[in-house]
Amino acid sequence: MDTPSPAASSSAPRQEPAILGGGCFWCLEAVFQELAAVSAVTSGYCGGSVAAPSYEAVCGDGTGHAEVVKIVFDPAALPFATLLDVFFAIHDPTTLNRQGNDVGTQYRSVIFCQSEAQHDAALAAVARAEAHWGRPVVTEIVAPVPAQPFWPAEDYHRDYFRLHGHQPYCAFVVAPKVAKARQAFAHLLAR
Repeated sequence: MDTPSPAASSSAPRQEPAILGGGCFWCLEAVFQELAAVSAVTSGYCGGSVAAPSYEAVCGDGTGHAEVVKIVFDPAALPFATLLDVFFAIHDPTTLNRQGNDVGTQYRSVIFCQSEAQHDAALAAVARAEAHWGRPVVTEIVAPVPAQPFWPAEDYHRDYFRLHGHQPYCAFVVAPKVAKARQAFAHLLAR
């Protein structure tokens, strides 16, 4: 098997994961899929006590999981701090366990830090968000140790907005968030 030379592998963009929850994962997925430095976005569940939870179990509010997205991004092109600025702009981090009509702990605002550097950046981002919103931010910041397992959501949740943008929830809830992100972060979008 051929192995890449050190020069070849150093030119490849570094990829870093981030796990964020801020309401329905369809909204977050739709926004983050549009960013140029993002190579993958997967809807799923994190932060609960049940292995491999189902959507129904998570929505039943008994597993402790949040609806989240796992984002794989190039931190050289899109610093984690900037990713968090997008995150805090597209949901209301001042409402506990709620985003609009979506109510329950599965809709909480949460950052599952994947490193100490992400943890430090999350604390700084919360301070920026509080200054922006003018009220306390209730976003939970989960330290990277111990790591919280990420469970991918069922296949029918993937690319939900792209495939079902005509549905009422997508048209009235997801689409405005996507439009807001496109306007505010046009310089970060894939061309």
